[in-house]
Amino acid sequence: MNNPTPLDPADPGELTIRPVRPEDYDDVRRITRGAYLEAGYFDDEAHPYMAILSDVEHRVAHAEVWVAERNREVVGSVALTFEGQRYTDIAVAGELEFRMLAVDPVVQRAGIGRRMVERIIEHARTLPGIEAVSLTSGSDMVRAHRLYESMGFARVPERDWWVPNEDILLWVFRLQL
Repeated sequence: MNNPTPLDPADPGELTIRPVRPEDYDDVRRITRGAYLEAGYFDDEAHPYMAILSDVEHRVAHAEVWVAERNREVVGSVALTFEGQRYTDIAVAGELEFRMLAVDPVVQRAGIGRRMVERIIEHARTLPGIEAVSLTSGSDMVRAHRLYESMGFARVPERDWWVPNEDILLWVFRLQL
């Protein structure tokens, strides 16, 4: 971590959302893994997707990665991608897709995830040819669904898909800009 002072979940602090830097990679790795494990999406560190969540270097090479920084500590991360890019799961022409939105479990429910999604939407509105923001979310990620729906995202069930070789259904959400 960049700052040895423990995070206080009740302290909103100043939140900055910015592009990831190499010195953030370990924090992004820790936060992303921790958020998925804490939420119960995977039983243990041995799940194959945990290796994908840990591979920040791959994510940075194939997507635009942002971090949320509060009081000089990385507290969240997200990857942005577009149709035809290697890191894209579902984006079609005219969509910005975001993936792996994760907030440090220590400060979850402090509005950090919402602020990150708001920033993604703001950014998407500035991009020529982008008319929507899309994402996938595990069918059991109820807290995430509530966030997305409260921000105007709608389910697109005809685009839902199963993770290959897994019993995991991913729901597609889309926000028309």
